Amino acid sequence: MRLLSFNTPHTPLTAKDDDLSFLRLIRSRRVGHATFHRMIAEHGGVAAALDALPEIARQAGVKDYTTCTEAAAFAELKAGRKANARLVRCDQHEYPALLRQISDAPPVIWVKGNLSALNRPMIAVIGARNASSLGLRMARGMAGALSEMGIGIVAGLARGIDTAAHEASLKAGTVAVMAGGIDQIYPAENSALAAMLCDRGCLLSEQPPGLSPVARHFPLRNRIISGLSHGVVVVEAAVKSGSLITARDALDQGREVMAVPGHPVDGRAGGCNQLLRDGATLVRNAEDVLLALPQLQQAVATGEGTLRNFADDAFPAVAPGRPSANITAAAQGDLPLPHRGASVAQVDAQVLSHLSPSPTEENALIRDTGLSAANLAPVLLRLELSGKLTRLAGGRIALL
Repeated sequence: MRLLSFNTPHTPLTAKDDDLSFLRLIRSRRVGHATFHRMIAEHGGVAAALDALPEIARQAGVKDYTTCTEAAAFAELKAGRKANARLVRCDQHEYPALLRQISDAPPVIWVKGNLSALNRPMIAVIGARNASSLGLRMARGMAGALSEMGIGIVAGLARGIDTAAHEASLKAGTVAVMAGGIDQIYPAENSALAAMLCDRGCLLSEQPPGLSPVARHFPLRNRIISGLSHGVVVVEAAVKSGSLITARDALDQGREVMAVPGHPVDGRAGGCNQLLRDGATLVRNAEDVLLALPQLQQAVATGEGTLRNFADDAFPAVAPGRPSANITAAAQGDLPLPHRGASVAQVDAQVLSHLSPSPTEENALIRDTGLSAANLAPVLLRLELSGKLTRLAGGRIALL
C-alpha cells in the first residue's frame, strides 16, 4: 500500500512537533477532513499548510483568521495522556489500513486500549438501540462466532445491538468508535463495558478528549465504523436510523452491506428489509457473512492475524483527498475553459447556486457546474473557509 507522504523541504520535525502540527491544522477553524488532506497534498506538508492557511482564509474574505495555537494543541495532547489514550496520525504505520483508504479519513484518531486490535480484519455489527430480544440474540451469536474466527467486531458503543455485539466479542477484542472525546463514555451505563473492552480491544475517537458528543458527531462517527470494516452487518434498524447512515457510508466506501431480515410489521426491521430490497446481502449467521466476503474467508482459512497482509487485495489504495496533477494551477486561480473571464465571485456564486442545506454529492456538483474536479477543489476550499458551506461524511457538501 502506498501511504501519503508528508515530507517537507524544512528541517524534519520531532515526533512531538508532528503531533502538534497535525492537531493545529485539523483543529483550526473551518478546516475539515477533505480540506486537511487537500492542503497537505497541495503544500507538501503540514507545516507548509499551516503557514499558508491564514493567507488562503484572507483571500476567501475571512478577516483576522488565526490557526489553532500550539498551546491549544499541546493541551489536547496533555488531556489525551491523562485519559491514557494515544494519538495516531494518518501518516503512521499504526493507523488502520482500511480507514486510511476512505476519502474523508480522520487525520488523527485517539485510541485507548490495545492498539493491535486495529490490525485485525474487521466487521461492523450495528443496529437498533431499542432492539428486540431476538435481535439481541442474533447480534450476540453473530458477533461471538465471527470473533472466534479471528475477525474483529466494530460497533458504536450504543445501547441495544451495539452493546450486545461488543459484549459477545470481549474475549477476542472489540473496537468501539465513539462520537465524543475518548474520555466521554456515552451512554454512561456502558462505562464498565468500555473499561473491560480496553483489555484486548480499544476505544477510538477522532474528537478531542473532553468533548461531549452532540447530534452532529454521530454521522461522523458512523463513517469511521464502516471505514474500519470490510463489511457492515445491520441486525435491526428503523427506516430512519443512524444504522442506515452507516450502511450508506459503507456503500460510498465500497464496503459490503449485509442485513438480517425481519418481520414486515416490526418497525425495528423496516430499515433492514429496505436494505435487502435495495440489494444488500441477506445474512443469517457468521457463515453467511464469510460467504459474502471471500477475502475474509481467506484470512480465516490461513489464520492471518493482521489486516495488512491482505488489505491491498481487498480494496484499491486511495490517498485521501489526493488531487489531480492540475490542482496547483487551479489553486492559483486558473478557471476551467467554460468559465474563463468569469470573476472569482461569479464562480463562487455559480457553485453556491447548485447547493442547498440538503447534502449534495461532489460528483453531482461537478456535473451541474461544468467545473472539473481540479478546478472545483479550490472553490470549495475557499467557500468552506469563508463559512458558506460544510463538508459531510461520504464526500457530500451542504450550505451552512
